[in-house]
Amino acid sequence: MTEAQYQAKLIKAYEAEGWYVVKLMQVNKAGLPDLLLLRPSQVHWVEVKAPKGRLSKVQEYRHQELRALGFTVETMKP
Repeated sequence: MTEAQYQAKLIKAYEAEGWYVVKLMQVNKAGLPDLLLLRPSQVHWVEVKAPKGRLSKVQEYRHQELRALGFTVETMKP
């Protein structure tokens, strides 16, 4: 399964659980996770990686920054 296929599968699954899912394509901050999940009073970030994929240094930094702000950040692999 490719990363794009896995991401599409995750989006469907999250939406089935009641999340409003936004796939980020172009942002003003490098390293932000791929998906933004929203529910009333809840915000989660999800980075989608291929089975052998790993976070870049800027992604690691951005994930730490988001967690320090109180957000949940996950990295998902098939």
